[in-house]
Order: sequence, then C-alpha cells, then structure tokens
Amino acid sequence: MRKVKIIPCLDIKEGRVVKGVNFINLRDARDPVEAAEAYCRDGADELVFLDIFATVENRKTRLEWVKKVCDVVTIPFAVGGGIASIDDMKELFDLGVDKVSINTSAVKTPELIRKAAAEFGKGKLVVAIDGRKNSPESSLPRLEVVIKSGTEGTGIEIVEWAQQVEGLGAGEILLTSKDADGTKEGYDLEMTKAVAEAVTIPVTASGGAGTLEHLYDAVAIGKASAVLAASIFHFGEISIPQAKQYLTGKGIPVEI
Repeated sequence: MRKVKIIPCLDIKEGRVVKGVNFINLRDARDPVEAAEAYCRDGADELVFLDIFATVENRKTRLEWVKKVCDVVTIPFAVGGGIASIDDMKELFDLGVDKVSINTSAVKTPELIRKAAAEFGKGKLVVAIDGRKNSPESSLPRLEVVIKSGTEGTGIEIVEWAQQVEGLGAGEILLTSKDADGTKEGYDLEMTKAVAEAVTIPVTASGGAGTLEHLYDAVAIGKASAVLAASIFHFGEISIPQAKQYLTGKGIPVEI
C-alpha cells in the first residue's frame, strides 16, 4: 500500500483563505502565506490552493497571492481555479507551482487534459471532480458531476467521467462531494470508493472531514490515496501531526 498523503486545502477568495459549507456561506479563515508556512512546518505532504470564484467570475487565477505562496512554501502544491488553457498552466508553472488543478475547463474541453499531459507530463496535472448525489427518482445520474463551484449540473456520471479523465492522461483526481463539503460529517464514502475502484491513478478524498475517524474511513472504506481537509486544519481542531499519528496507529502508512 502506498503512503497516504495528508493535504490541507486552501480556498482563496479576494486573497484570503475562506471556508464554507456546501460551497457557500464562506467565512474568513486566515492569510494564505501564513497558512502555507504553518502547514509546511506541521508536516503536511502537499497543499492545494483553489481560487474558488475564478471560473464563476470568468477570470484567471489571481497571481498575486500565488507569487507570495511560492516564496515561502517548501512542499509540493497545486493551484486551481480559472485555468482554461495551456498558457494559463505555463504561467503558473513558471512561477514555481508544482501542479495545476482543472475542473470546469476539463469538462467543457476534455481535450485540454490530453494536451496538458503531453505538454507538461501527467504528474503535473490534477483533474478536480466535484460531485453531488441525486435521488433515485431523478432522471439524472445518482452520482453527477457539477461544475462552476457546484452551481451548474452536467448530467455526467462521475465514474464514467473519472475513467475518461484517466484515459486522457490525468495524473490524479481530486474528488469533492458538494453535499458533504464543510459539514464535518464525513466524506462521501460511496462516491469516493466508486471512483477510486474505477481508476488506477491516485484519488484524493475531499469534502466533509470532521474527525480523525473520517480520515481513516476515506482510506479504509473509500480506498482514497490521499485525504484533503480544510475546516479541521484551518480552525485548529485537528493538527497534521495528530492526523498522521492516528492513521499510523490504525495501520495506515503515512509520511512522517
């Protein structure tokens, strides 16, 4: 079993780290540079920064905060939000970003995944998939891909999209349940397991972490390769060392 990564997620709005519930009701959490420095000291394996309103506002990721983070971060980190072209990616890589994460642009233009993998290597490309559950009576897929920060449905079935993403050359998948996001009631294990078992590339579970047990369940039941969380880390409820110690004690290999 490969070592499981612990990844804090930093949602960025107007240059600040924010956190909400179900992608809405955002509250200020902290400064992104201060947060990056703290998580590097605490032993996070990677960081994910998402400019969450870039796509909704039809703009690129704002580079001011990215530059500041690049100056202090000492671990690999990904940036997502408003990335819609090879040029957008190159601009971020030139600043020192390790990986880019694409979501809406991948759904709108799947060929972008293939082009990015060919241009930069699949190890630098994360495809983020946001999903929601629909009722059995609905004509929509039970597990449906949503885009534009969860504001728009697609009618695309999540497992099928994950398999297509892998086939096009994505290096990993960042899977977030909109329904679970920020609730602290646990990851969507059904969704996570369905995707993780359908692909061979790493799948990071995101959305809903509230306890140490949730982190364990995402790996043991959801088959995730990494666990991503925001609220529990940002507001000091669980530390990175605590998470690693707990998972190690449960037999899950992690980087120490």
